[in-house]
Amino acid sequence: MPGSDTSSSRNALLFSILGVGVLALAVANVCLGSATISLGDVWAALVDGESGSSVTRQIVVDFRLPRAMTALLAGSALAVSGLLMQTIFRNPLADPFVLGVNSGASLGVAIVLLVLAPAGVSLTQGLELSGHLLVVLAATGGAAVVLGIVLSFAQRVDVMSLLILGLMLSYAVGAVVSVLMFYSMAERLQSFFAWSYGTFGNVAWSHMRVFGACIGAGAAASLFLCKPLDAMLMGERFAESLGTKVKSVRILSLGLASLMAGTVTGFCGPIGFLGIAAPHLCRYLFKTSQHKVLIPASLLGGAGIALAADLVAKAPGFDGALPLNAVTALVGAPVIIVALIRQRNLRKAFG
Repeated sequence: MPGSDTSSSRNALLFSILGVGVLALAVANVCLGSATISLGDVWAALVDGESGSSVTRQIVVDFRLPRAMTALLAGSALAVSGLLMQTIFRNPLADPFVLGVNSGASLGVAIVLLVLAPAGVSLTQGLELSGHLLVVLAATGGAAVVLGIVLSFAQRVDVMSLLILGLMLSYAVGAVVSVLMFYSMAERLQSFFAWSYGTFGNVAWSHMRVFGACIGAGAAASLFLCKPLDAMLMGERFAESLGTKVKSVRILSLGLASLMAGTVTGFCGPIGFLGIAAPHLCRYLFKTSQHKVLIPASLLGGAGIALAADLVAKAPGFDGALPLNAVTALVGAPVIIVALIRQRNLRKAFG
C-alpha cells in the first residue's frame, strides 16, 4: 500500500531524528555543566584515562556519565508509564504526577528514609543493594496503592473529577509524609528535602544494577502489550470481543507503570509532568495511536525531554543549579492546559 509505505518512511525518519537528538543531548549533558569539558577531553577520559586529567576523568566517568544515563532511563520510564496510564484510564491527562501516583511512591520512600534507614543516610547513597531493593519495593508499593484507588473511581467519574481525586490523594498522602518529617531527625529531613526537588544526580554506577534492571524490565514487558493496549483504546467491551483479557491487561499495565514510576521516584525523587508531556508530543509527531509506534517513540521522547530538562537545570556556565521539578513543570504545565482546552472543545463539538 502506498500510504502505508509513506507512513513507514515518515516514522523511520522521525525515529532517526529522535535517536540523533537523544544522543546529542546525552553528549551535551556530559560536556556541559559548571565547568565545560571539550568533546576531545571527554573522549580521552573515556577511552584512555591515563592521557587525560584525573580530575576530568572523575567528573566525566563518576558524575556526568551516570547522571546522563539516569536521565535517559528515568525519562523513558516516566514517558512509558504515562502512556500506559493514559491508555488504561482512557484519559489524556493521566500520568504518575497528576494522578497522585508520585505521592504514593514518595510515601513509600519516606517510610524507608525517614523511619527505617540508618541515621544520617543521604538518600539512597548510603544503602547497600538490599536497601536499594527496599526503596524500590516501597516506592512501587506506594504507587500501586494510589493507582488502585484511582482505578476504582476511574469508571465512575469524569476527567476533571479524576484529576481532583488525584489532587486530594496527593494532599492526604502529603499530610502523612509531613507527620513523618515532623518526627524525623534533622539529617534525614535534609536528605528528604533535597530528594523532593528531584534530581538525576543521585544514581551512581553501583546503583544501576537495581535502577537499570527495574526500568529495563518494565519497558521491555510493555512492548508485549501493544496489541491489547490498542484494543483497550476502543473500550473494554470491544477489547473483550477481540479476546483481550481486559482485567489481566489492566493489572499488568498498571503494575508496570507502578514499577517504573516507583523506581524513578525512589532514586530520583518525584519528577513531575514528564510522563504527560512525552506521550502527547509523540502522538503529535507520529500522528498515530498505535502502541507499537508510541511505546518506542515515548522511550526516545521521554529520554530526550529528561536530558534537555536536566541540561537546563544544571545551568551550564553558572555556579548554581535549578530544581529539576521547576524545569519539568515549565514544560508539562502548558501541555496539560492545552490538553484540557482541546478536550473541552471536543466535548462542545460532539456534545
